[in-house]
Amino acid sequence: MEPSTPDNPSAKSPVELELSVENVESTLYQLYFDPTMEHKNVAQKWLTQAQASAQAWHFCWALLSQDKLPEVQFFGASTLHMKISRHWSDLPTDQHENLREQLLTHILSFSSGPKMVLTRLCVSMASMALNLIPQAWPRPVADMVRAFQPQKPTSEVGSDMETLQQRPHAHCLALLELLTVLPEEFQSSRLAQTRRTQLREVLAKEWIVVCPMLRQLLQSQDSSNQVKEKVMRCLSSWVGLNVPLGESHELVEDCFGALSDAELFDTAVETIVNAISQPDCQRYVDALVSMMPLVLGLHEQLKTAVQDGDMETSHGICRIAVAMGETHSRVLLEQVDHWQEYLTLVNMILYCTNIPGYYPVCETTSSLTLTFWYTLQDDILSFEEEKQAIYLQIYRPIYFSLVDVLLQKSHYPSEEEYNSWSSDDKEQFRIYRVDISDTLMYVYEMLGAELLSNLYGRLGTQLLDPQQSAIWQDTEALLFGFQSIAETIDMNYSDVIPGLIGLIPRINIGNIMLADTVMYTIGSLAEWLADHPVMLGGILPMVLQGLAKEELSVSSVSTLKRICRECRLDLGPFAQDILSVSQSSQCMWLMQALGFLLSAFGCRCKNNKHEIIYIYIYTNLPAIANKQPIVHILGMLSSLFTTLDIKRQSEDSRNIYIYFTFTTTVYVKSIFGLSRRVMSQAVCGLFDKSVRTLLHDFGPLVAQLCDMLGQIYTAYPQAPALDLARQMVHIFAETKNKKKLLRHVEMLFVALKVLTSAAGVQDHPDIAESFMHLHAQILKRKPDLYLCEQLDKKALFYCGILSLKCPETPTVKAAILFFTELLPRCKDMTALGEVLQSDGKLLTETVLQAVAGGCPQSLTEHYSEVLLSLNRHSTSLPQWLKETLQTPGFPAAQVSEEQKHSFTQQLLREQTNKRRVKDIVREFSLLCRGLQGSGYSDY
Repeated sequence: MEPSTPDNPSAKSPVELELSVENVESTLYQLYFDPTMEHKNVAQKWLTQAQASAQAWHFCWALLSQDKLPEVQFFGASTLHMKISRHWSDLPTDQHENLREQLLTHILSFSSGPKMVLTRLCVSMASMALNLIPQAWPRPVADMVRAFQPQKPTSEVGSDMETLQQRPHAHCLALLELLTVLPEEFQSSRLAQTRRTQLREVLAKEWIVVCPMLRQLLQSQDSSNQVKEKVMRCLSSWVGLNVPLGESHELVEDCFGALSDAELFDTAVETIVNAISQPDCQRYVDALVSMMPLVLGLHEQLKTAVQDGDMETSHGICRIAVAMGETHSRVLLEQVDHWQEYLTLVNMILYCTNIPGYYPVCETTSSLTLTFWYTLQDDILSFEEEKQAIYLQIYRPIYFSLVDVLLQKSHYPSEEEYNSWSSDDKEQFRIYRVDISDTLMYVYEMLGAELLSNLYGRLGTQLLDPQQSAIWQDTEALLFGFQSIAETIDMNYSDVIPGLIGLIPRINIGNIMLADTVMYTIGSLAEWLADHPVMLGGILPMVLQGLAKEELSVSSVSTLKRICRECRLDLGPFAQDILSVSQSSQCMWLMQALGFLLSAFGCRCKNNKHEIIYIYIYTNLPAIANKQPIVHILGMLSSLFTTLDIKRQSEDSRNIYIYFTFTTTVYVKSIFGLSRRVMSQAVCGLFDKSVRTLLHDFGPLVAQLCDMLGQIYTAYPQAPALDLARQMVHIFAETKNKKKLLRHVEMLFVALKVLTSAAGVQDHPDIAESFMHLHAQILKRKPDLYLCEQLDKKALFYCGILSLKCPETPTVKAAILFFTELLPRCKDMTALGEVLQSDGKLLTETVLQAVAGGCPQSLTEHYSEVLLSLNRHSTSLPQWLKETLQTPGFPAAQVSEEQKHSFTQQLLREQTNKRRVKDIVREFSLLCRGLQGSGYSDY
């Protein structure tokens, strides 16, 4: 049943309402219960303004009346918190004590709920404490605890307090809630560093009051699980203040007892992990050592959970073991009198790594342990040589066991089972294998060549034993291990690689997952093959064979690309085979491999293979009216251009590149009439790579490309065309091609037509961004373009202003860059100076509107660069500031005339100090947004 409202919320728009308790409440009903979203938005806006008003200090208490709906009470509590946290300076000092008493009374009143209201009131009290500490409230926690103690009712409080004191359990929970949110409010508040340090010191001293009380409640037989859970959450909150473990380790140890209670298990785990994960805990070695038996005592509970398939329990215990072992590994390693305990902990973590089942379908615990092995290895290898040798003797066998475990955990399930997994499970398993790969690579640093020999021996045994080789997962896992290590280390000094290369052709790659790993393993050995090209003949046919299978297209093409890149000078005997296989593939990434091949041999390739490749692309083009195949072919050419290296064979490779570029230009012009937007983007991407590679050698084709670019942009205005034009301006602005370039800038004028309206910029933010970047480049490299009479400078300036108002951050940043390049040119170029004089006030007004709240706070400093540039390069800025800021309520109603005047004077005084201007603008922005005193001004 829908609740009745004080007034009909639809009778009056909230905008027309006076600020009163009744109207606030009726607007809240409209916000919560009106089905019309437009009405909800209007109500939300009005309520936000109401919260910022001075009257909010008064109406919030009326909304907290016990007869109100919980939603209304919550709004009242939220308003109170906002006033205390953001507008504290508005409250007279003599009212602080009364506010504290009112807050305490309401917290006691709401101790039985609603929970959301109680929490918000506690947060308000916490925020108030942070404002008063330490001068006005030196011992806040002690006072809070005392206030919740049972006491005789005073005459002022009367029977209400008697009623409240009849609910000790609720009061206990309310006190714990208050003590929990106090550190959390401190952590979330925006504070200056000096103030943060001061508050942290005061709060840390209050721990001596909190800790004994929490321990007493946790140990008490009378405490309910609800109280115990609150106690542990409170402890978690306080450890974030780096309270000394030496003072709280007994309380943390008490939390281990809660791990046997299923209701408290999750909270206990979270609390223990938070407590022992604090880096400062390392100073309290005795406390850590005293907790070690408690952690090790969980091993039996862990084993039982694994046997019963209880993933939640095994996961939680593993988190505790890893937190202890990883955070404090070096400290615990150095405790020589307790080395066996730490070794037991390491084996416990290895047990967690080896939890049976496939990740993430059957278990999710093993992944928690992987970073521990990094940390332990780093700490062992950081010891001096003599001590390191002792630790290696103890821990190397464990790391060899770890390798066996990781290889087992990397096993794929059967194809039938794997195909039944969801796509999300498969992706998580892929990421898990990547993490295992990284761990194996890292472990190699400790185990060295012995690890490779171990893997090689096991692989040889498997492949030579028909029964073992039938289990493809075992072979795949060992190759996966080899690949993980070979990706990052120098394999040239390994004596097992020749044997591995000899074993790989013996592998039956009938299974796709095994075949994929074989391909990637070969690819990881590409650098070794470059130094041992005689081995190419035995391994390359497998790669070319893989190209024929669609399922292996990604791995085989990737491997061939790597081989062509590393072994390009030794592929002469195989070039014809590679090209023959390539002609049966439409994979554009294969073109990158051919690019490496052409870079090495150039025109010395038999039958001029560069011509063969291009003829292959051109003649294999499907029906030319079908745009998708054309886009694919353009993508293939783009991939080829990516890897053609004109530096390798100087003139030979350069001529090939020019040949491809010229032929491509002719081809693109032949299909231009059929082009569509997607094809135009592909063409721009293709020539962008060509221009970046050839640089000034692209000169002979500038005119043709500019013609084409102008036509493309005229037909389909788009960002890639402008980006390509910017690249050409950068390269050719100071060359003999500049006249050809400047004659073909029609796109600049077409872009203005697209963007000279607010809708144009809003609908095409990517074009606006590229357009701004293009003009910034022209201003930087070739400003005399702006002498061109065809260019409408006023429209260009206005386009920049519209871009400053765009909600897209990259577009705004591009517009700011444009103005910082344009404004310095206005003194020397009359046409630009006239536009600035005409529209500079509009620019100033736009920037001030953005700073006052029209843009995200993070962009404020960027807008300050425009104001600094205006101050440096225009003598009219003082007049523009005066005229715009004298408008009442501009740029924000919260800013007084005195504050506007102060801002103007500060800004105009700074023409060189960019940092100071940013600070001035940021402070003004905070004033406009009503965030003064919120802590933002300290950042």
